[in-house]
Amino acid sequence: MTGMVLITGAAQRVGLHCALGLQQAGYQVIATYRQPKAGVEQLRQAGVVCLALDITPHSDLALQVADLAAAVGDLCQQQQLPLRAVIHNASSWAGEVQTSGDLLAQLSADAAVFDDMFRIHTKLPYLLSRALAPLLTTEQPQAADIIAISDFAVNTGSCNHMAYAASKAALENLVLSLARQLAPQVKVNAIAPALLMFNEGDSAEYRAFTLKKSLMEIEPGPAEVLQSILYLLQSRYITGRVLALDGGRHLKLP
Repeated sequence: MTGMVLITGAAQRVGLHCALGLQQAGYQVIATYRQPKAGVEQLRQAGVVCLALDITPHSDLALQVADLAAAVGDLCQQQQLPLRAVIHNASSWAGEVQTSGDLLAQLSADAAVFDDMFRIHTKLPYLLSRALAPLLTTEQPQAADIIAISDFAVNTGSCNHMAYAASKAALENLVLSLARQLAPQVKVNAIAPALLMFNEGDSAEYRAFTLKKSLMEIEPGPAEVLQSILYLLQSRYITGRVLALDGGRHLKLP
């Protein structure tokens, strides 16, 4: 093993693929999950350490992060491995909901979505990066890494996912601040995908329409994110940057 890598939100889809790929690449992966889905058992069978992380609105997030940081520290000590990287992958694709009630009901619903998006995409990475900074900045053969998974929507906004897009924009700004604060011991970057994977229930019409949004017109799959993570881990010089994985979609905007 070449070091510990913590990845949040790894029970399914992109997070699951990246956790398994990093474990296979020789890292000891620690993966967090919100619910015990089938992917968690798959991770455990592959040798990944799986830890529950409660990031629901009623949880004490500071306490959850403190406990997680302590567990990561213990694992690093037990296995005598440095914390090589933290990957902020946990996410929620929640959009604004139109209520049939009065203005207060609508604003209350909007506030709940806003708080949820910023808690998951900005507050959690902020607190976790702060908590794990002492482990990341310890002496090791090369600089450690923090990698945040952002979104193409940061560049365009979103009519139906405004809070989501805003929270990812805040995440990218956090990357800049952390890169400045933690250099040269830690490189901090973001990866911003557009379409990666369709959902099982997506219609043929929706798939065809969405594929046409990029120049490459393909569903690239989660391997694109894994390869980008490995690229950033191997680099000694890239920090404070956002790596776009959008198939040239920015060139097809109106």
